[in-house]
Amino acid sequence: MKEKYSKLINVYKKYGFIGFCKKLRAYIIANYLDKISLKVMFNKLKYRKIIKNILNDNKHERIVLWRSSFGYNVPLFQRPQHIANNLSKNGCLVLYEVTTMTDKIKTIKKHQDNFYLINYNNVSLNKILSKELSKINKPKYVQLYSTDWKLSVKNIEDYINNGYKFIYEYIDHLSPELAGTKDLPQNIIDKYEYAMNNKDVYVVVTADELKKDVLAKRGEVNLIESSNGVDYNFIVDRKEKYEFEKEFLDIINNGKINLCYYGALASWFDYDLIKTINKSDKYNIILFGIKYDEAYDKNIGNEKNVYFMGPRDYKVLKYYAEKCDILSIPFLLNDITKSTSPVKIFEYMALHKPIVTTAMKECKKYKSVIICDHKNVLEKLEEAYKKKDDKSYIKLLDKEARENDWLYKAKAIIDVIKKDE
Repeated sequence: MKEKYSKLINVYKKYGFIGFCKKLRAYIIANYLDKISLKVMFNKLKYRKIIKNILNDNKHERIVLWRSSFGYNVPLFQRPQHIANNLSKNGCLVLYEVTTMTDKIKTIKKHQDNFYLINYNNVSLNKILSKELSKINKPKYVQLYSTDWKLSVKNIEDYINNGYKFIYEYIDHLSPELAGTKDLPQNIIDKYEYAMNNKDVYVVVTADELKKDVLAKRGEVNLIESSNGVDYNFIVDRKEKYEFEKEFLDIINNGKINLCYYGALASWFDYDLIKTINKSDKYNIILFGIKYDEAYDKNIGNEKNVYFMGPRDYKVLKYYAEKCDILSIPFLLNDITKSTSPVKIFEYMALHKPIVTTAMKECKKYKSVIICDHKNVLEKLEEAYKKKDDKSYIKLLDKEARENDWLYKAKAIIDVIKKDE
């Protein structure tokens, strides 16, 4: 319970009183009122038939229950959605958990072939789904993020006792900062310890530091390496004409070089590095995303070349990034970022734009990434700007982007789990 109070306090600080009230109302509806569904209770036969038809469709070889309440239609379109999408294209029926705070789905909705958005919080629907799943003689898996704090170890054990295998996605250094709480929620700790102590669990790691941790605790058994990646075809498809707002056009056309970052603005962002770049008066520093915590407002004041543009829908973000000259990930070097495989780095590659990042371990793996520090950042930015029309460099960016398509990341998971089927 204390974790929930801590989360509420952070939400209040982040969104203010009115925003807090809106979020609290949505949370209460999603997590309590939506549990009771008269629509399903009085139409059980209808929903049983719908679920039966989905489960008995022979287009899939296995069933994956994605059980982390990350949501689907959220501003930061991240690994959960991409992995789920690509599992569904590789012989998996994916039943993806939504949150009605963002998805507005009370029961079940088809997203694409082999991919359904499910409101597991709907008690009546979940009971029907569980009963019908028990009749299916195909490999079944429950998959979740290491940062999920909703499901307990008991919930996982219940699934396992009913014939499911457990896929644990170890995707970040476990920390309160990422959880958005004062202390790390016990549920997160418990599931981590369960995964590290049970070799039957498939553990997916996204970074070398996380792999080292798993190897030290349980060896190579059922270990899957699958870093983050990019939806290459989506990013390179920029044929649609997009109408930019005047504010953005005025910035990018003011005669300075345009440096762009998109993603969360949080405590692991290197604000001092941004201030160093700002002082050069040579770059527009354009930031898209959400203020994940108070760090941005505490660190960025009246820097005249820094422009916070707020979030943009994932579908249009590529058009903004395309208009900029250099793309960056200016993160601090700490326990969080040394275990981070940034999704955006692969999207930057597919955008064919010069990339400058700090010396994060997962970024240093790629030849197309220009690594900087506080002393040489301006020099490295100049180097990057000179590469923006370099055909050999653009070819390298394209090669590394293609090699890291989400299709391969999902296949890495399937290749391991199918050996036991």
